[in-house]
Amino acid sequence: MFFCITRTLSNSLETVLTVAGLYYWFTAIESSKGTSVVSKQSPPSRKVALLIAALSCAIRPTSAITWLYVGLLDFIQMKSKCRFVFLEVIPVGAIVLAVTTLLDWWMYGQQVIVPLNFLKFNLFSSGGDYYGTHVFHWYFTQGFPSMIWTFLPFAIFGIVKSREWRISGLIAWVLGVYSILGHKEFRFVLPVLPLALMFSGYCLAATSQLKSKNMHGKRWPSRLQLSVILLIITNVPMALYMSLFHQRGTEDVMYYLSKEAHDGRVKSILFLMPCHSTPYYSTLHYNLPMRFLDCTPSDNKGTLDESDRFLASPHDFVDEVFGNLSSFSHIVLFESEERHMLNLLLRNSLLEVRRFFHSHFKVDRDLQSSVVVYSQRDVL
Repeated sequence: MFFCITRTLSNSLETVLTVAGLYYWFTAIESSKGTSVVSKQSPPSRKVALLIAALSCAIRPTSAITWLYVGLLDFIQMKSKCRFVFLEVIPVGAIVLAVTTLLDWWMYGQQVIVPLNFLKFNLFSSGGDYYGTHVFHWYFTQGFPSMIWTFLPFAIFGIVKSREWRISGLIAWVLGVYSILGHKEFRFVLPVLPLALMFSGYCLAATSQLKSKNMHGKRWPSRLQLSVILLIITNVPMALYMSLFHQRGTEDVMYYLSKEAHDGRVKSILFLMPCHSTPYYSTLHYNLPMRFLDCTPSDNKGTLDESDRFLASPHDFVDEVFGNLSSFSHIVLFESEERHMLNLLLRNSLLEVRRFFHSHFKVDRDLQSSVVVYSQRDVL
């Protein structure tokens, strides 16, 4: 979770709300059965769990995949089904939907139902496929194993050992449903990562209770100690590298531009890199004109966006769309595109002012080893 939960605000918030909602839901269910370890004097309300679930679905409508599974399993066993649906689910859902719709209406300046548009684009029209697709088994064979990393065998052992099939079934359900969609990303299944790590913790707790066979000569570390050492060796270096070094250039360049803007040396910025590669005003903190390459999906399939057109032919695209680059005081681009643009940059009186390390290896494109900043001569 150290370097996974920082992946966009909405997915991180969805994860936190999902985990909190599941806690209140399962505690309320167990309390109603009289098997909860929580104090009988103030059992948690199921409405609290429903409220958190509704908020989670409002943040990201696909969170309904999780709550559909959780709700249906307990709904089948409920005695007062009508009371649950009409006095709990519908009122809570209607209130949250109404409040969020009013907020969206106010912010957009027009009547819009964001969850409906979200579902239309991502589910009904497969709009997400525009950003790339993966094979159906990707979450099981690559995506989720990469996220949980060396905790995976401990999670599997914890699932088998605990026999908590309802929660482990939820993990399989979410991964399975998301596998149906063509476009796949790590962040989509982030809400079930804490659940898998919970099983890993259960495995380690169970391991700590095993009696060591070597009771007299304490030369060899216990199974728990070996497990912890393995997890530290494989996770701490990875967490540090991913957080401090890997792909840091796009952050560093924005901090640099922010300082330059503070000193009055930045007038306007053009980002000649794949769309949304860097933070934007959230890091710059100055009201300056900035332009990045657009990657809005087109209604016509096969139509390339600005980002794809630039990567296909950087020099020709910039010549056609922007022409004279003198209207921008600073140009930001990756080193992999710089070599195609160098003559054009120099011809427009642009000079390299800073270069920031970005990555040691390529991820989904050519090696983007550094981020380069070019500036007009008169603003140096």
